[in-house]
Amino acid sequence: MNSVSPESGLVVAAVLFALGLGGVLARRNMLFVLMSIEIMLNAAALAMITAGARHHAADGQVMFMFILATAAAEVAVGLAIVLLIYRRRRTLDVDEAREMRG
Repeated sequence: MNSVSPESGLVVAAVLFALGLGGVLARRNMLFVLMSIEIMLNAAALAMITAGARHHAADGQVMFMFILATAAAEVAVGLAIVLLIYRRRRTLDVDEAREMRG
């Protein structure tokens, strides 16, 4: 049975994180920004699983569960905020949301 090397798992996690970071920095649409943040969280979870498998410890899986719970909460709160902003401004542009004060 062939297994994936820990180095290749970490490389995939780094590439996913870089793609998510690029999406956060380049996009102006709030939904794309939320999806990019989710990609970054999944990359962190993959890195934790890979590190846990490398050291033969369950710590990586425990951290994965915490990341999964955090991602679920972030999606729920983030989508609620996006819906409220869309109802008020009729746009999902990040620059429009910056102008909402007070």
